Amino acid sequence: MFISADIEGVTGATNWNETDKTHADYAEYREQMTAEVAAACEGALSAGATEIVVKDAHWTGRNLIASKLPRAVRLIRSWTLDPYSMMAGLDETFQATLMIGYHSRSGSDASPLAHTLTDRVVYVKINDRDASEFLINAYTAGWLAVPVVFLSGDAGICRDAQDFLPALSTVAVMEGVGDATSSIHPGLAVERIRSSVEAALRGDVSRCRVTMPPHFTSEVYFRLHTNARQASFFPGARLARPHVVQFEADDYFEVLRFFMFGISMTAG
Repeated sequence: MFISADIEGVTGATNWNETDKTHADYAEYREQMTAEVAAACEGALSAGATEIVVKDAHWTGRNLIASKLPRAVRLIRSWTLDPYSMMAGLDETFQATLMIGYHSRSGSDASPLAHTLTDRVVYVKINDRDASEFLINAYTAGWLAVPVVFLSGDAGICRDAQDFLPALSTVAVMEGVGDATSSIHPGLAVERIRSSVEAALRGDVSRCRVTMPPHFTSEVYFRLHTNARQASFFPGARLARPHVVQFEADDYFEVLRFFMFGISMTAG
């Protein structure tokens, strides 16, 4: 099993300070992120998993408390600095992918913490679909032919993800309302994630394979025109409008490469 873990979609996470390790509020949500990931691991082990790789995929990549995860887990911390990004460590040998603590996309009103990859972009689109980090990473799993079986996070990302992949199992641990969230109890989130992961993995995971389009058109709307200009110099990219850069490819890995150099490395 492969697990990609974020923090903005764990139950109760509402304010950026709670996701930032330089603030006192962060400690509580680091604990909850760890608890929800541990629950997913336990559900996977109950379903028969023998090896689990977890990618800590929030900010520094150094959030999860390793000692509180099951012994069967191999934890990837910090960043491998390759286009796999939040899915670093995934390859064709894995039987399933799980995503924990995921959040709504840029341009959404479903979470106070909605964003896609960085706050430097207004939106990211793939083949005219508004792209969340879930969508970007689900296509990565699809490129490697690994089923995407489970997602937990805010209600908005759960709806978007199931619209894209109807066979996906989800647990919504909270719902965004303006600058607020309405969240279930942390203990209940842990219980639901554990049981839902186990049930999902005991089902037919092949139904959760992502269908890969023959061609990809990606579009990024940057908040600053200067960032768009810089990203437009990525080979094959073009400046469609002052704030908008487009990139096309048949190979999804090239789209990931564009996101790595075009979005993650823009100044601002």
